[in-house]
Amino acid sequence: MTTTTPRIVTVRQNILKENDRTAAGNRAAFRAAGVRAINLASSPGAGKTALLERTLRDLTGSVRMGVAVGDLATENDAARLRQWGSQAEQIVTGTVCHLDADMVRAVLPRFDLPRLDVLFLENVGNLVCPSSYDLGEAARAVLISTTEGEDKPLKYPTMFNTADVVVITKMDLADAVGFDRELCRENIDRARPGVPVIELSSRSGAGLDAWFAFVRGESV
Repeated sequence: MTTTTPRIVTVRQNILKENDRTAAGNRAAFRAAGVRAINLASSPGAGKTALLERTLRDLTGSVRMGVAVGDLATENDAARLRQWGSQAEQIVTGTVCHLDADMVRAVLPRFDLPRLDVLFLENVGNLVCPSSYDLGEAARAVLISTTEGEDKPLKYPTMFNTADVVVITKMDLADAVGFDRELCRENIDRARPGVPVIELSSRSGAGLDAWFAFVRGESV
């Protein structure tokens, strides 16, 4: 009996190769415009949009920001973010569980890139598919919330292994949910040794200074 696995692997390799070409074009466009593009990835409900809301609220006036928001359906998150005065454009992916470089390329003409310092690429809530797709970003932030469980980095090592920074969100709930901070950080280090880790709460504001430094491209 023959197997189709080699063909599936070949098709996937071709898709990723084409994605990487487009990502290189995106990266060149960002660099030419002087824009720092940041890819935000997490599981659903980890707090990406809440963190972006707080970031737009607190940094507007000192950092020129825009957001491209990926979701399977609705423009709800983009509408939430526009209230803080920054441009937010929705990318509706339909049945696709991640952003890819071509989706990002398609939305870029809606932005006046030279007038931005930072463009956030809020990925679809998923810790599997987005790990394979370079969007042309300068940096990738992977979020994990205190309510998800400390073993997420071990369950989804590929996603965490692509991170330039790991952000532990909802620290204001850590005690209430019995979050084991040391175990979580140990698991993060096992998945991505030496990666910077930021602990914060978008609600209380604790830890946001370190996040804002990362947004600006400063050392964490």
